[in-house]
Amino acid sequence: MFLAATLSIMTVMLLALIRAFAGPGLFDRILAVNMFGTKTVLLVAVLSVLGGQPTFIDVAVVYVLINFISIVAVLRFFEFGRREDEAEEGR
Repeated sequence: MFLAATLSIMTVMLLALIRAFAGPGLFDRILAVNMFGTKTVLLVAVLSVLGGQPTFIDVAVVYVLINFISIVAVLRFFEFGRREDEAEEGR
């Protein structure tokens, strides 16, 4: 059961990587990277249960927080990325 879950999570991670590299737009790529991070946390949690190491769940929680903060930061950067001096040079 856990082997099937691990293989399916890794398949979805591979598809997310393909989407991240071949995505038509920037936000499609950011969404694919976010999905890859989420599936990585899920994989760590499944492997934690398989290995009998409940401390890895703490690692997964920290990784989820880092993933969330980094995705929000990247989206903020692309939303407000152009500084005033760069915007004036482009005119």
